[in-house]
Amino acid sequence: MIDRRAFITIVGGIFVPTLLAGAQEPRVARIMIIAHGFPAMWAAYVETFRQRLRELGYVEGRNVAIDVRAVAQVERFREQAAELVRLGVDVIVTSGTATTRAVKEVTTTVPIVMVGVGDAVMSGLVQSLPRPGGNVTGQSFQGPDIGVKGLDLLMEVLPRTKRVAALYSPEMSGRAGFNALAAMAQSRGVTLQRVELQRADDLDSTLVGMRQARPTAVLAFAVRTDQLIPLVEIAAKNRLPTVYAFRETVEAGGLMSFGPKLTDLWRGAANYVDRILKGAKPADLPVQQPTKFELVINFKTAKARPGFRFRASADSSDASR
Repeated sequence: MIDRRAFITIVGGIFVPTLLAGAQEPRVARIMIIAHGFPAMWAAYVETFRQRLRELGYVEGRNVAIDVRAVAQVERFREQAAELVRLGVDVIVTSGTATTRAVKEVTTTVPIVMVGVGDAVMSGLVQSLPRPGGNVTGQSFQGPDIGVKGLDLLMEVLPRTKRVAALYSPEMSGRAGFNALAAMAQSRGVTLQRVELQRADDLDSTLVGMRQARPTAVLAFAVRTDQLIPLVEIAAKNRLPTVYAFRETVEAGGLMSFGPKLTDLWRGAANYVDRILKGAKPADLPVQQPTKFELVINFKTAKARPGFRFRASADSSDASR
């Protein structure tokens, strides 16, 4: 009687055990996510990522395993990335510019899918958007454009603003992005001050020094996610109207945010992972840019800002467009 699970094939006098196709165990692909920032921000997006993979036919524990590493400190990125590479993962999904750069520094072979990167080309993560080259692909914001639009919106709601501080984490954006923003500010009669942020616990002292220029508003588009919530708290304490890139900062008490819908980006990341697991190479997968953006305003915070002007219903808790 032939065993249903296997039979013996004779090839050139050598007995070779062969598994029947129906009895083969499916290979389990290993996906690692390095999430950076506060839990309320990344947890929901990781679930969006998981949901999209389920729609694509992936079942955790059957044909895919997903491990999430939440890293609060930038200094630990490379350590975590090196561990993931040693574990032999199939794809690493990275959240943010600093995270992606740290992973890229420790591997040139493991595919990396980036989410929420400010400008992948300017940051040196890919060679170009159409042909990224290397082992990194994913989704990237429109670089300086989002900051320029943020400044434009700030001038719309606070038309008397004449001095604006633009906050930058050194690893997030280079001078080119700031120069484009500064040119736009100058055309609007606004003085723009570049303020570099280091560690999250340096925020308070940095902003104290910044006050010498007496800015009346702040742009925080090129700031690491671990710095955002402390920044919201400090901005509120100092009554500094601030525009951010992510709506979670508004939900935490920030004034206003303008940026892409991150749920769309995380669903897109799952699409990239699917294509890579099916054999596509990151170098050949064009980097996509978001097409949907949202403006979110915390009207409770806005009421405490003198001179705030926005065309919306007074009883609205937030507004998007």
